[in-house]
Amino acid sequence: MKRRQTRVLNIGKVAIGGNNPIAVQSMTNTKTEDAAATIAQIKNLESLGCELIRCTVPTMEAAKALIPIKKAIEIPIIADIHFDHKLALAAIAAGVDGLRLNQGNIVGREKVVEVVKAAEERNLPIRIGVNAGSLPKDLLAKYAHPTAEAMVEAAWRHIHILEDLHYTNIKVSLKCHDVPMTIAAYRLLAAQCDYPLHVGITEAGTVNSGIIKSAVGIGTLLAEGIGDTIRVSLTGDPANEIRVAYQILKSLGLREYGPTLIACPTCGRTSIDLEKLALEVERYLETVQMPITVAVMGCVVNGPGEAREADIGIAGGKGEGLIFKKGEIIKKVPEGEILDELFKEIDKIVTERKMN
Repeated sequence: MKRRQTRVLNIGKVAIGGNNPIAVQSMTNTKTEDAAATIAQIKNLESLGCELIRCTVPTMEAAKALIPIKKAIEIPIIADIHFDHKLALAAIAAGVDGLRLNQGNIVGREKVVEVVKAAEERNLPIRIGVNAGSLPKDLLAKYAHPTAEAMVEAAWRHIHILEDLHYTNIKVSLKCHDVPMTIAAYRLLAAQCDYPLHVGITEAGTVNSGIIKSAVGIGTLLAEGIGDTIRVSLTGDPANEIRVAYQILKSLGLREYGPTLIACPTCGRTSIDLEKLALEVERYLETVQMPITVAVMGCVVNGPGEAREADIGIAGGKGEGLIFKKGEIIKKVPEGEILDELFKEIDKIVTERKMN
């Protein structure tokens, strides 16, 4: 996997692009005007590993609320601005670390110049966000309907606005709910510039369907080296976005995050309730923050060998089970004790790693 090389920009304390780690981003779904609720949600997301947070700023009251929000949180905050340039200026004054801006819907070049000047004074990156659902009318007429080419052309319009003002502290996103179109758009733009890219599948849906679309779309692009920040857009609690984002990154070997569960799909050789065991282990691992690989295998014949890379694992047999470490069997236990023994071994490994 060869990472696309981009220029580097800084969103607060987080360096984006180049060889820096791919950063995980989310967006609050509280009313930004309610500073207390917004702070509480951000702090929960921080505890899960969120590295960048975006807040909508639809009103001046929301812009003013960014002041206490910024003071109370640890991660960089990005203000989401549409139409009113005064909201962008107020957000900058409130101390945000970046802007998500659509210059095309701010009428009047002098207003864009004012925002860019204020951003430049504080070295704030601006993310150009193109959405297939809100393309300019002339591009829709030109291409007949939203296409990857139309999205990229729209992105370049916004990029040129900033470049004409000699501002290149830019990150770009090309969002669409259609996975193939999103992939095609990012591929096109990635070949045409070296700006960092924020990757995601917008309006992906609920946890059930949205995870699949996001994993396919974001995972494909990351596997091709495209993407410097990601957001998994899911309907509901944004905490799910963080968990899924890290699972995608972890599955590609791009970030290390918490435990990894290996579980076989079961077959005719399985003689225990493997699904129940795997679900109980999964619940237990939710309490573990340290990276550790745990295997739950249904076959004492092949289980330890098939999961030999696991730090610890179990392989179930009829009425009994094996506990194994790195493919080596360390003990045999009755079926009713297998989970307790596994959890003891997990705790032992975690404790040893903390001491080291």
